[in-house]
Formats: sequence, C-alpha cells, structure tokens
Amino acid sequence: MTDFKLPSLGADMDEGTLLTWHVKPGDTVKRGQVVAVVDTAKAAVDVEIWHDGVVQALLVQPGDKVPVGAVLATVRVPGESATPQPAETKTETAETITPATKPVTVPLVSATRPAVSPSARRRAQALGIDPGRVPGTGAHGAVTLADIEAAATAVAAKAATTATTTNTATAQALTETTPLVADRQQAMRRAIAAAMSRSKREIPHYYLSETIPMAAALAWLQQHNEGLPITARLLLAVLLLKAVALALQRTPELNGFFIDGQFQPSNAVHAGVAISLRGGGLVAPALHDVGSQSLGQLMPALADLVKRARAGSLRSSEMSDPTITVTNLGERSVTSVLGVIYPPQVALVGLGSIELRPWVVDGKVRAVPLLCATLAADHRASDGHRGALFLAELREVLQQPAAWAQPTTPPEPPPGASA
Repeated sequence: MTDFKLPSLGADMDEGTLLTWHVKPGDTVKRGQVVAVVDTAKAAVDVEIWHDGVVQALLVQPGDKVPVGAVLATVRVPGESATPQPAETKTETAETITPATKPVTVPLVSATRPAVSPSARRRAQALGIDPGRVPGTGAHGAVTLADIEAAATAVAAKAATTATTTNTATAQALTETTPLVADRQQAMRRAIAAAMSRSKREIPHYYLSETIPMAAALAWLQQHNEGLPITARLLLAVLLLKAVALALQRTPELNGFFIDGQFQPSNAVHAGVAISLRGGGLVAPALHDVGSQSLGQLMPALADLVKRARAGSLRSSEMSDPTITVTNLGERSVTSVLGVIYPPQVALVGLGSIELRPWVVDGKVRAVPLLCATLAADHRASDGHRGALFLAELREVLQQPAAWAQPTTPPEPPPGASA
C-alpha cells in the first residue's frame, strides 16, 4: 500500500484545495495519469500520480483544504490484495490532514473558497456569476455545471423584466464579482512574495550579463519563416530557449536543484517559462526536455503551455520540476532583466529586448541588433567563472544557428544502419 500525497507545486505553495477527483475507489491508475484537480493560489492544477496501482480509499473530499504532503488517497500496488483498512489507520491518516480530532470539510458556500467543479468554475467566469453565491447540488454540496446554468437562467429571467432591472442586475453582478477577483489576485501576490522573500533570504545571488550580437540568429529565423503561414513559423523565443539548453550542457552547475544542503544536477533541461497571466501575476511551468527536442517540436509545445497557463489548466509535473527559469521581457522593451531565483532552482536567465545599437565589427562601427542576456545564479552551486562560461557559450551558440537549429526532428536511420 502506498500513499498518494499532495505534491508541492512550487516554492510558493503551502496548501491547496481539492476541487475534484477523477478516480474512485477500485479504479486502476497508471503512472502519469491525472487523478485529481487541486486549486492553488495561482491556478487549478491537474495532479498526476507517479506509480501504477488500484485506488484503495479517497481520504480527502472536494472542498477540503490540505497542506502540501498531506495524504489524499491510498493506492494498492500491483499484486497487492484488497484488504479493508483498519478504523484506527483511517483515523490516524485523517488526523494528519488537520490538527482537529476528525477531518474537517470546508463549508459549501465559503466567502473565500467555494467547492466548485472545474467546468462549473469556467462557465461561471464566462457568465460573470459568483459561484460562491450559487447553492450546490453535487456530491458533498459541490457547485456543478448544472447549478451554474440554472443560476444563469434565473438571472436572465429576472433581468428580462425591465431595462432598469437589467442595468441593476449587471451592476450588482460586477460589484459581487470584483471582490472575488481581487481576493484571487491578492492571494497570488502573497504567494509570489513569499517565494521571492525566501529566495532572497536563503540564496546568495550573484549576477552577470552579456551583450550578444543577434544578426546571425535573426537572419536564420527570417530565412526559415519566409513563405510559411503564420501558424507554421518559429518564434524567436523558441530559438532562445533551445540556445539556453545547449549552453547548459557545458555548465551543468546551473541546471538542477539545491535541496538538503547540496546541489542535485538534472540530466535534462526542463525550462521554467515565465508567463504573465491576464488577470495579473505570473507562473513559470516547465517546458520539458528542451535540449533534446527540435524547434519544430518546441514551437507547438510552447504555444500549448502558454495557452493552458492562461486558462488555468496546468499539470502538476509542469509546476513541480522546472530545473531553471527563463524570463523573456523583450517584447516589453526591457533592456535587461535582473531576476530572482525560484527555489529550489539555482539559476535564472533573463532576456531583454533586441535593440539596434553601435557595435564594432572587423574594426568598423556598425549598427547591429544586440540582446542583453543576464544570469542570476546561486553561489552555493556555482561561482562567477562558471556563470560567465555559460553566458559566453550562449553567445557562441547564437552565432551559429544553422549548426543546431533544425526545425524538425532528424529522420531515423533505416533498420540495420549503424549508429
């Protein structure tokens, strides 16, 4: 028997609220399967399970708020027989969730966090309805999609009586919704502030910057995109992410985690991409295996990641395992970015705007497109020499894009061909 626990979905997460289960006792689950949806201060996250088995018991109900590390369910490993769980064990597990003597369920209609299914939450947002004011008819009183639709019908019928009633109802809906949005934004700001305060308190940062000529990279990108429809073109952001991953191959001290007093390098580059959210705040989910993917694979993967991040539909694996963060503020005309490392990572790469500035080429001053790349790194895992080597390598990689910027995956060798 194994415990399925609430994972940490980032350094800024202390607790989460279970929104819904996608499984029930007796269901068979596979590694990587999404089994639950948990609401954090930033988004509703699909939580995956990381071992095969059969669900024995669900110990937390939708609407329950639990700390990171709390046991959400028990799972039988393959080959293990189904045995009833002793009452003492169940009570003991429940007591680890809250300090009370029995499990405490969050009330249905809560001023801060109502129990609402993901589909109902999205529909309520689209209709401008506060789900916290809608009586729920689902399991354990959860607000369902049908409840939201019924509430919308009732509001529409009432609003249709007179034009005056319509205007009043609209104004009231806006007034009721604003505090909910404001609370969400404040919770996100608190979470970000907590993580960044911890970073500045615990991590001895050092900062380096490098000015990188971008003429070769921009010329390659323009040539590749010529004649292609907009949907098939590559963005500069993808080219830069790939270049960062390649530069990290020579400086593995910058790619990994500092945990339990020691650095733990990562064999793969899972780049945390800083994404601004439309309602304010930001998230930095992982784009996995950037170094081993082609540009043709990375482009749709990045587009999908940004879309899901802004729709609040990320996976737990994307939130928990970025090995380095890349923040690109070039489109905002920022010259350079001096970022704060996101623990337990040990580095952050900042990319500014590309500006046409004077530059000496072959002894002559020319107008050259230049990019300022910055590095924030953890002195516990590396020093300035290694950080400078990374930036120098990044610069050199971007001078020869044709050597590595293959837009598609290379064809596999025919059967029997030697490696």
